[in-house]
Amino acid sequence: MDRSRLILPLTLTILCVLILGFGDTATHWLRYERPAILDGEVWRLLTGHLEHLGWSHLLMNLAGLWLLWLLYGDSLSNLWWCVMLGATGLGISLGLLMLDPKLIWYVGLSGILHGVFSCGIICRLRAGARGEWLMLALLVTKLVWEQANGSVPGSAEFAGGPVIVDAHLFGAIIGAVFGLLAPASVSPGRKPTGNEQESS
Repeated sequence: MDRSRLILPLTLTILCVLILGFGDTATHWLRYERPAILDGEVWRLLTGHLEHLGWSHLLMNLAGLWLLWLLYGDSLSNLWWCVMLGATGLGISLGLLMLDPKLIWYVGLSGILHGVFSCGIICRLRAGARGEWLMLALLVTKLVWEQANGSVPGSAEFAGGPVIVDAHLFGAIIGAVFGLLAPASVSPGRKPTGNEQESS
């Protein structure tokens, strides 16, 4: 993988570590908090995804981020990944705001990670990688399980708090839409043909 592809996950990692390092001060100002957002603190729609419950929650999400990036980081250009990440974070928060009025606060990157996962899968399928149908089936199965039964056993205990499964669902849906609409890069090991060009 081109080293330039690592800029985004590295930036997210640094931001999340710094924010958690500031402790309660950052939590007070940055987490998704419904009353504060409705009172005009709209930055929380994005910054809430960078805040975490604790170090175990952060490490779990960062492990997922880097694994997904190694698998799918070259599926889109860096510019499109920036757009996708921002739009997914905003879409998740707006979805929670409109469809889950009982949810008072929320933190964590996992909703966006589900967006990265679904976006990467769809991009690979568009490139002809039939093996990704299995990954899609696993993701859909997980989402259906969560909607029917709540979070995957053990995840809440490891994260240190309740898992908001609707964030996973919203993120996966938005990511899939981006996977369908965004100009995908050529998948690894497949040379461009005809008028195809590799994107940076």
